[in-house]
Amino acid sequence: MQAWPYPRWIAHRGAGHLAPENTLAAFRLGAHHGYRMFECDAKLSADGVPFLMHDATLERTTNGTGVGGERPWSELSRLDAGSWHSRAYAGEPLPTLESLARYCIANGLFFNIEIKPTPGVEARTGTVVAEHAARWWKGRVPPLFTSFKVESLQAAAAAQPEIPRGLLVDNFTDGWLQRAQSLKCAALVCNHALWDSATVAAVHAVGMRCLSYTVNDEWAAERLIALGTDGIITDAVDRFAP
Repeated sequence: MQAWPYPRWIAHRGAGHLAPENTLAAFRLGAHHGYRMFECDAKLSADGVPFLMHDATLERTTNGTGVGGERPWSELSRLDAGSWHSRAYAGEPLPTLESLARYCIANGLFFNIEIKPTPGVEARTGTVVAEHAARWWKGRVPPLFTSFKVESLQAAAAAQPEIPRGLLVDNFTDGWLQRAQSLKCAALVCNHALWDSATVAAVHAVGMRCLSYTVNDEWAAERLIALGTDGIITDAVDRFAP
């Protein structure tokens, strides 16, 4: 097993559904509930600024339209990323990855950056996010990079091989464990329903950790802890005390 400095409980997109996802307000709320590690989604603006957003398009979580990665940061920075959630967060801006990095570093918090590229820039996103993260976290416990996109993880590994990586999987297709090994992953991150004792044992046997998303029910969390998994990503930051 590689060294694993990260806590078990990880707040999904900052604070789950309690605040607008992937905003600084969400991270602050998750920290208020006692969380010390956070998951977020990072992609690139058209001019190469890493920023936080899950979807490829802007409509669901901002007052913008179109593909986020096709807009320059000067335009994205003026969008309202809070009103869709509730009036209390009206006007909350999209954050850059750097602003969240500085918040986590200043407060001694851990970070899981899901590299969530706009289609067509998978490798470039992995490279840019890795290079920025290496600079921001120099001399500190680095973030954990995860992605569903093998190209993004390959690029991140080529740029900054010392920053740990995790392969995200939604189902076990042929060769899933070999893919994670070929990427020299420190973790496999999968839909929590996929884990059983044999799969946990197989992943641990090759020196990787077992993480799960998105765990919002007590019975599911208890099952995963009993199986010996290593990390739980949850929206239920107000119900699970880390």
